[in-house]
Amino acid sequence: MLNLLWLQSGGCGGCSMSWLNAESPDLITSLAAAGINLLWHPSLSEDCDSDFIGLLESCISGQTELSILCLEGSVIQGPNGTGAFHKLAGTNRPMRDWLAELCQVAQHVVAVGNCAAYGGITAAGGNPSEACGLQYYESKPGGLLGEAFTAQGGLPVINIAGCPTHPNWISDTLTQIALGDMNETELDKYYRPRSYTDHLVHHGCPRNEYYEYKASAEKPSDLGCMMEHMGCLGTQAHADCNTRLWNGSGSCLRGGYPCINCTAPKFHEPGHSFTQTPKIAGIPVGLPTDMPKAWFVALSSLAKAATPQRLKHNALIDHIELPPEPSKNKRD
Repeated sequence: MLNLLWLQSGGCGGCSMSWLNAESPDLITSLAAAGINLLWHPSLSEDCDSDFIGLLESCISGQTELSILCLEGSVIQGPNGTGAFHKLAGTNRPMRDWLAELCQVAQHVVAVGNCAAYGGITAAGGNPSEACGLQYYESKPGGLLGEAFTAQGGLPVINIAGCPTHPNWISDTLTQIALGDMNETELDKYYRPRSYTDHLVHHGCPRNEYYEYKASAEKPSDLGCMMEHMGCLGTQAHADCNTRLWNGSGSCLRGGYPCINCTAPKFHEPGHSFTQTPKIAGIPVGLPTDMPKAWFVALSSLAKAATPQRLKHNALIDHIELPPEPSKNKRD
């Protein structure tokens, strides 16, 4: 049985809220199946005050084995590197100091969400709280623990990035750890689990036919592809949101909102509105992740020339008015 301790720091709690909505299986069932004992979670545990602080001290001393430490929310280092902006209640001690000690004794350290991984939204706007991730500050290695850190199990911090994370990304990663299947080959260059980052949000997007013909949306309610004008980064975002749906049916794109690439470091400050696509000479700056610009321009021109009338029409409205027509091939 592995012991899991879940702590929260500078964040909104959205990743916990997402995980609590896990389905097929729910989080309690997935933990039990993986042989994971939940030592403490702020939304699920009763221990508080001296009992909670005693648990942390027991983990640090080695009296209680700490198999997996999960942090949700960024590490608050301010002001002026003191950590005094976020002290753990009842201890008068910065949370970042508790985290540093716990990480040294944990077999595995997991950053849950973009904030814990890279600083996230908490680090936006000039970063007055001096927020950072456990082992990264945005896209730069470092963070609280430093680039060279490895947990007792031999791995760096495992970054389950997202804002928030999909509940199954969390459950699957914890299960991989419990089964002994997590190693560095299972992590990408930002130490994110490849179980979901080997995919693109673009995969399985319900607007893919519009994308293929570059039949583009021009306002939020339109059915067309949102890459050309509406800021969608689904062709660059590493996640499986449209093939592993949220709560069985949802994703940002299925809800009518462009992908903002929330699994990436520094997604929160793109330098423009999330719903606008920056362009140079009319060409979107954010092209598909592995396509040369010249190829994209050539293919876009051909695709637009061949766009069926129904797609041109339906792309600019909020419901399908022109359905696909039956084939007129003489063989039918």
